[in-house]
Amino acid sequence: MTGELVYEIAQNGYIKLVLHALKHRTSAVNGVLVGRYESTKGVVEICDAVPLFHSNISLLPPLEIALMQIEEYYGGQGLSLVGYFHANERSDDNDLCNVAKNIGDHICRYFPQAGILLLDNKKLASLSKVKDRSPVMQLYRRDGSKWKVAVLEDGGRLGIKEPSANVMLLDYISSEKWQDIVDFDDHLDDISKDWLNGELFK
Repeated sequence: MTGELVYEIAQNGYIKLVLHALKHRTSAVNGVLVGRYESTKGVVEICDAVPLFHSNISLLPPLEIALMQIEEYYGGQGLSLVGYFHANERSDDNDLCNVAKNIGDHICRYFPQAGILLLDNKKLASLSKVKDRSPVMQLYRRDGSKWKVAVLEDGGRLGIKEPSANVMLLDYISSEKWQDIVDFDDHLDDISKDWLNGELFK
C-alpha cells in the first residue's frame, strides 16, 4: 500500500449501497463503484454505485453481463470502475471474503488504485445514537497481493462528499426506502426494473 490516497464517495452512491444491504439483510450483497481518479489531488472520486447481486454472488456469467452493461453506460459519461462494495451475510462477520477479494483483484487489473468497501454493521447500528459523519463502511486497499484495511498511517482514507449523508441515510431507513432499491439480480429477472435506480431519490 503506497502513497496517500483519499477515496471520496458521493451521497447517492453511498446511500444506494447501504439500502441494498438493508433490503437483503440475511444475504451477502455486492456492488461496484464508478468514478474517476484525480491524480493531481490523489483522490479517487466515487461518483456513483451500482448494486449488483443478493443471491449467488460468486457466479461469473451474471457478473460479466452486469460489468459490461455498467462499463458501457458509465464509460459514455467519462467514468469507469474504481472499486467494489460488499456486505457479508452475517452481521457479526467483519472479514473480507474470497469473493470480494477476487472481484477486487479483477478491477485492480484495470484500475490499480481500486478500493473495496465492506459494510460495517456496528457502525450502521450506532448511526442513530452517535451522530457520526464517517461512512458506515471500512475501506480496504491492495498491498502487494493482499487486501488490507486502509489506515491513515499507510495512506488511504474514506470520506463522504456530502457531510450530511448519514442524516439523509437515517431518513431513508426510517421511511423503509430500501424496499425500492433495484439490483442486477432484480433486473435480470425482470428487465423492466431499472438497475440505475433513477427514481430512488425523486
